[in-house]
Amino acid sequence: MSSVGVLSRSLTRQIDREDERQRPLDLRLIARLFRSTDAWSGQRFWLLLAVLTRAIQLPLLTGLVAAVIRGPIAAGDAGGIAFGAAAFALLAVSTQVVLHFRQKLALELGEAVVCDLRCRLFRHIQTMPMRWFHTNRIGRVVSRMTSDLEDVRVGVQDVFFVSLVQFVQMLIAAAAMLWYDSLLFLTVLALAPVIWLINRRFHCLLSSALRDMRESFSRVTATLVESVVGIRVTQAFGREAENSRLFQDLAADHSTWNTRVLKTQGAFLPLLELNSQVCLAVLLLAGGYRVLSPGSTTDIGDVVGFFFMASLFFAPISILGSQYNQALTAMAGAERLYRLLDTPPEWTDASDAVELQSVRGAVEFRDVSFGYEPGQRVLRNISFAAERGQMIALVGHTGSGKSSIINLIARFYRATSGVVLVDGVDICCLQERSLHRRMGIVQQQNFLFSGSVADNIRFGSPESTDADIRRVLQRLDFEDLLEALPAGLATQVGEGGAALSAGQRQLVCFARAMLADPAILILDEATSSIDSATEARLQRALETLTQGRTSFVVAHRLSTIRRADQVLVLDHGRIAERGTHRELLVKGGLYSELHAGFSRAPTLPKLISSAGRAA
Repeated sequence: MSSVGVLSRSLTRQIDREDERQRPLDLRLIARLFRSTDAWSGQRFWLLLAVLTRAIQLPLLTGLVAAVIRGPIAAGDAGGIAFGAAAFALLAVSTQVVLHFRQKLALELGEAVVCDLRCRLFRHIQTMPMRWFHTNRIGRVVSRMTSDLEDVRVGVQDVFFVSLVQFVQMLIAAAAMLWYDSLLFLTVLALAPVIWLINRRFHCLLSSALRDMRESFSRVTATLVESVVGIRVTQAFGREAENSRLFQDLAADHSTWNTRVLKTQGAFLPLLELNSQVCLAVLLLAGGYRVLSPGSTTDIGDVVGFFFMASLFFAPISILGSQYNQALTAMAGAERLYRLLDTPPEWTDASDAVELQSVRGAVEFRDVSFGYEPGQRVLRNISFAAERGQMIALVGHTGSGKSSIINLIARFYRATSGVVLVDGVDICCLQERSLHRRMGIVQQQNFLFSGSVADNIRFGSPESTDADIRRVLQRLDFEDLLEALPAGLATQVGEGGAALSAGQRQLVCFARAMLADPAILILDEATSSIDSATEARLQRALETLTQGRTSFVVAHRLSTIRRADQVLVLDHGRIAERGTHRELLVKGGLYSELHAGFSRAPTLPKLISSAGRAA
């Protein structure tokens, strides 16, 4: 394996601590997975009945053959032979009917359980805070929803019920062998430890190999997702060959572990089958000796019946060995799924959280400090107040804390210390959903969902009509720009909005935010991709739309900042200056220096970024 592959594997093992060594076939996990079928208890009952019926039918078929040989055939009774053959045929048909319904019920139950788990998992992921998404790779989340769920599907539909049939079949065959010849049955028991030792040895090897194989597949999935999402950057920097080489190392690593699993299985299953054949050979010698030994009272018919049942007893061993391999994979998938489902959100609404019926829009920060990582603060003792209807402009160099303030207002994160208030109430005491429904956010990198332009505009207000959308577009003075699209508002935006230009995507996001009629409006570098002519129209629209709304403008163009009721100049997580545009110019501080250099840069944010580096 290359050094790149070794390094990638080492780093991923540090990230995927949850995939460390675990006990195979955890009975508590199996019980939990079985309880997930409780919602379909009626269907589960009939399925278990079909499983038990089939498990009994198979030994009955073998016992019937042995009975016909011992009775009618040994006695030369033609009528008895015909009757036995007819009974065997009817029983054989019934076994296939039962098999059909067992498979049908198992498939339906497995699909229902997987669908329910997938929906539960999706709902749970939606409740996780932003920090969780920043610390978990997209590919790992996708892997839980795809390959892990498919492994669980196999476990529910196939492994559990097939294994149950085989186990019951072995028990009935063992009881029949004991009835036919107890001494020969003791021979079988003496050979059992050999089978147990083989199973134990290979099960340990398979458990380790399957775990490593699943980890390597998770790395492949994560890298694939990141490569697709970041394809624009990859092609822009000519990294196609290097990325392909890195992915090839990961794929080769996965292939190595997959091959190890297959080789282990390839050695394990033939050994089990060989051991069964050796056991039958030993039984053949022991049975022949009992029949032929002088003074023996052993009936040859009993020995024949014993051997039929012995074959029925040993046949499931190789099947159970294969099912065990699938069970390990299913348990690994279930364990990862339930671990994610059991991971609580970093925070949830308090039991006494207040539901916002209406929002005035007053926002206040009281001595707020915040850090994305413990001990690393990006905001330090921030205090300010925004009254209803005011526009607050946040300016500062990259990393100064502008977006962090926005994240706290939107409650994407919680303050490390201090308190953020909306309408005089601690934001942590408000119901998150009701708060977000009264906010509108437009970011620099806007995301559109697959669907039409109209679908994306009404995303925050699903009940809105096309007429409502057009009224918003007319207020924004954007109607002609979006109607000029190939199919107007019915134009499909493509995945992530790829069918639209960056400017068109931002227009859609502006309309989406305004249609929701927010009390608090957040513009996070929201016009960075809009040309000057469109930006002039946008400024006229914003003058109307920001009236009566509390607005936070991050690193916006100077024309917007001039109209702000308060400008907060951030520097290394602190408020360096505050005041109106005129007041800050008169003060002659950092903001004044930046304004003086405005003629040398198209927008204020770039100036401030340069000044921040110079400082």
